[in-house]
Amino acid sequence: MNIHEYQGKEILASYGVRIQRGIVANNAVEAVAAAKQLTAETGTGWHVIKAQIHAGGRGKGGGVKLAKNLQQVEEIAGQIIGMQLITPQTSAEGKKVNKILVAEDVYYPGESETSEFYVSVLLNRATGRNMIMYSTEGGMDIEEVAEHTPHLIFTEEVDPSVGLQGFQARRIAFNLGLSGNAFKEMVKFIDSLYNAYIGSDASMFEINPVLKTSDNKIMAVDAKVNIDDNALYRQPKYAEMRDIREENPIEVEAKEVGLNYVDLDGTVGCMVNGAGLAMATMDLIKYAGFEPANFLDVGGTADAKRVETAFRIILKDPNVKAILINIFGGIVRCDRVAQGVVDAYKNMGDAIKVPIIVRLQGTNAEIAKELIDNSGMPILSATQFQEAADQVKAALS
Repeated sequence: MNIHEYQGKEILASYGVRIQRGIVANNAVEAVAAAKQLTAETGTGWHVIKAQIHAGGRGKGGGVKLAKNLQQVEEIAGQIIGMQLITPQTSAEGKKVNKILVAEDVYYPGESETSEFYVSVLLNRATGRNMIMYSTEGGMDIEEVAEHTPHLIFTEEVDPSVGLQGFQARRIAFNLGLSGNAFKEMVKFIDSLYNAYIGSDASMFEINPVLKTSDNKIMAVDAKVNIDDNALYRQPKYAEMRDIREENPIEVEAKEVGLNYVDLDGTVGCMVNGAGLAMATMDLIKYAGFEPANFLDVGGTADAKRVETAFRIILKDPNVKAILINIFGGIVRCDRVAQGVVDAYKNMGDAIKVPIIVRLQGTNAEIAKELIDNSGMPILSATQFQEAADQVKAALS
C-alpha cells in the first residue's frame, strides 16, 4: 500500500526522525492559512508547495514549486491542485492532484553548504535480509546514478537476528563524507529510519533527498513509503491512510469482492485460480505472440456468480480483445467451473463481445469440455497449454 509523502513523514516523525515540517491543504485558501501557521511555528519566510500523489518525479512535472510570499502560495496552490500531473512514474494521462503539502524552506543560509543524500530501506530478496541503500547523489533518480556512477551507491545489509548495529550506522555516515555534528545526526537518523521501517511493517522507505542543512542538521525532505498489504491487519492506523483515489479503480473494485486483480497493458484478459498458474498463463499468452491485459486470480471457487464478476471486471478494460480462462480443477471440479462459465455467459447476454477461450485441466476435465462444447455458447474449449495458446492466436488473428 503506497501512502502520500506527508503520511510517510508522520510515520518518520513518530520514530524520532527529523523531517521537513509541513501542513496539508485541499485548496488555495487552506494553503495560505497553512503557510501563515508554518511561518509562526518555524519562522520560515518561503514555502515549498508539493503535490501529493503516489508517484515520484513530481518536480519534473511541475508538481513542486517554491513560493516566496503568500500571494505566490495562493497562486501556485491554485495551479497545482486539480491538475493532471504527469511524471516519469505516472501513465501518459498522469494523476489528478487532490491535495498539496505546504512545507517549510529548509535550504536557508548558514555556517556550511547544504548537501543532499539518497537513503532507502528495503528487502534484498536475493539474501532475505533488509538492506539500507544510500548515496552521496541525493536529489537525483537513483536509476540514473546506478547506470552512470554505480560506484557512488553503497549498501548495508542487516542481519535479522541482531538488527541494525551501531557500527553500521556509523559506516553509512562515514561513507557519506560527514563529520562532527552532521556525522552524529546521520547516525541517529539511520537508526530511527530503520526502526520506522521495521515498526510500520513497510516494504520500502525511500528518502530522497536526505538533507544536511547549513547548520549541520540531518532531515528527511521527502518520503516515499510502501506498507506491506499483508501486515495491515496489525497496522490499523496505517490502513486508514489508504487513498483509493490514487489506485486503479478496477483493482479497487476487484479487491472489494475478494478477487486478486492486477491491471496490465495487453489485450488478452486472464482468469485463473492460483498465482503460479496465473504467471504460467501470462507466459502462455506471450508465447502465443500477445500481451496479457491483467492478472486475475479467482481463488479456490469458480461458481457462476464469481466467474460473472470476474468477467465484468476484466471487460472494464477497453483494450481486452479476448479472455483466456485457465483453471486447474483440484479443490474445485472442472465440470463445476465449466457450468459456472456457461451460466455466467448466459446471464451476461450481449455484454461479452470478445472471444472466450477456456482451458480446464484436472478433476472431470473431459466432462467439463463436453459441457462447454455442447452449451450452444460461442466459447472455445481446450485441455492442453499449447491448444489454448493456438486458440488465443486463432481468435485474435
